[in-house]
Amino acid sequence: MSNWWVILIGLIGGAAVGLQSPLAGSMGQRVGGTASSFIIHISGAVFSGLFLILRGGERIREWRSLPWYMLAAGIFGLILYQTISVTLPRLGSTMMVVLIIIGQLILGVVIDHFGLLGVTQRPVDGLRVLGILALVLGGWLISK
Repeated sequence: MSNWWVILIGLIGGAAVGLQSPLAGSMGQRVGGTASSFIIHISGAVFSGLFLILRGGERIREWRSLPWYMLAAGIFGLILYQTISVTLPRLGSTMMVVLIIIGQLILGVVIDHFGLLGVTQRPVDGLRVLGILALVLGGWLISK
């Protein structure tokens, strides 16, 4: 797969987060953060199940070989939807997404730096620090 396709897929994923977050926040305002997380995860499970069937099951039978912490990863979805239900009504959609992106990228740099969770280690350098600062500055500018 060429890098252009991979970049396009990444942008589609970003757009999906950009759409899902305000939808989840609005839903959270109507039914509560935990209820919206439950609804979103149930619908996600249904669609994932259908997609899994279309893909021939992939290697789903190997789920028992996964470390416990991978099986508990769903907690982060709950945390995300709880934070969305707090930030969206108080800061708006743009700031909510900006904060989520800044948090993701800073954590990504830390994970890369230490090679955590099995990713290839990529130490923090001056350019990456500059990128983080530019990102935070961009978030601040968008908040004005």
